[in-house]
Amino acid sequence: MIDKRLFAEIRTLDRHDLRRLLIYVRGLLVAHGDQDVTPEVMDDAVTYRLEHVTCGKPGCRRCPHGPYWYAYYREGGRLRSRYIGKILPEAGSETVKSLKRD
Repeated sequence: MIDKRLFAEIRTLDRHDLRRLLIYVRGLLVAHGDQDVTPEVMDDAVTYRLEHVTCGKPGCRRCPHGPYWYAYYREGGRLRSRYIGKILPEAGSETVKSLKRD
């Protein structure tokens, strides 16, 4: 059972921290094998998704690998994606800021 104090603490979080909590909880659900969860976070025009990927190597017994974070955004009318890594950086970090510049 979840302590009422935890719910009270969550209600005090700002929007940024609530998004971080959402990412964390979705990641935990995926790690526990919940396949119905689609971990993604919207940040302006960029969507971050936590995904499992296959490496394509013949005989790989560890596929799929991950989960890894990917960023999806539109550029010139086309949907683009970018590998982020195992950990999603803070919204204000240089990695996130440089997504569309690369």
